[in-house]
Amino acid sequence: MAFTLLLPLRNIFLSPKQLIMRLELKEDSSVLEVGPGPGYFSIPIAKRLQTGRLVLADIQQEMLEYARKRIQKKRIENVDYYLCDGKKIDLQDESFDRIFMVTVIGEIENKQDYIREFYRLMKKDGIISISELAGDPDKLTISEVKDLFENSGFEFYKIYGNDKNYTINFVKK
Repeated sequence: MAFTLLLPLRNIFLSPKQLIMRLELKEDSSVLEVGPGPGYFSIPIAKRLQTGRLVLADIQQEMLEYARKRIQKKRIENVDYYLCDGKKIDLQDESFDRIFMVTVIGEIENKQDYIREFYRLMKKDGIISISELAGDPDKLTISEVKDLFENSGFEFYKIYGNDKNYTINFVKK
């Protein structure tokens, strides 16, 4: 069913172009995408990162492989793949300018553990971006997301959209 995550209909709720703008990406950014699925947002973001890198992290090897095949088919080489264990992300401290998730935070079992990991992985003044879309059965409200991240040391930065479809960004100070 992963192919359903690639349907262009998704652009009605959040297009890759909108997400790139909301992430305030620079061409040399180091970016972590958590739960990329088959890589719907990964290809446009990797292309935007002229001299930067994108790391895809997922708990499902099948999804990483699906994304890898799509990305390699486009001859994009600035992407790395990381299989998570659901508890810890064993990557270097303060190595990312941006971390983002689209319709993923509600599915994470150990939310606070992961958010602490995000804080550790994020560079100072880096942005973590959470997008939630209508129709996602695990969708969190804006206030639930704010509580989770503000209670973990992140500072609210910006919000885009509305209660049904939104992107909320936090910074590490």
